[in-house]
Amino acid sequence: MTRLIRWLEKQKIPLDSSVLDIGTGNGVLLVELAKSGYTNLTGVDYCLSAVELSKSIVGKEGLPHIKFQVEDILNPSEELSGFQVCIDKGTFDAISLNPDNAAEKRKQYVKSLHKILRPGGFFLITSCNWTREELSSEFKEGFRFVEELPTPTFCFGGRTGSSVTALVFQHTT
Repeated sequence: MTRLIRWLEKQKIPLDSSVLDIGTGNGVLLVELAKSGYTNLTGVDYCLSAVELSKSIVGKEGLPHIKFQVEDILNPSEELSGFQVCIDKGTFDAISLNPDNAAEKRKQYVKSLHKILRPGGFFLITSCNWTREELSSEFKEGFRFVEELPTPTFCFGGRTGSSVTALVFQHTT
């Protein structure tokens, strides 16, 4: 979360930019964004209980301006559009592990993201399953790679690697 927020701040992304947390879970990323001054925050999750938990947490934090809604990111509602920033921290990974036609679901995710994110908007993705090269290939249609965010590395057998990949893409028209 810290590296994502740092990147937004470094890029001087305005605090009133519309930000969507895809697969928000407990909403903690949005809580941290709100504490950093961001004001136009939305979290979506396909799971009603996750959305209810998120609402409960932000209520206890005194952050009622954060919006949550139940959404299937593979089939988003029409109102879910025009976001300046979309953030994914594991949802694409989960979709990729679906035993029922994962390749087609990944393609649908990319199409949905292209619809949800406004042209010129940024997509920040954190993955435990995909490398930079693999993600760049998955998101080559309608997106351009911007940069890789630094993540912790490890060394094993004389090779250095990372267990997490964090990338930024920009929506192209």
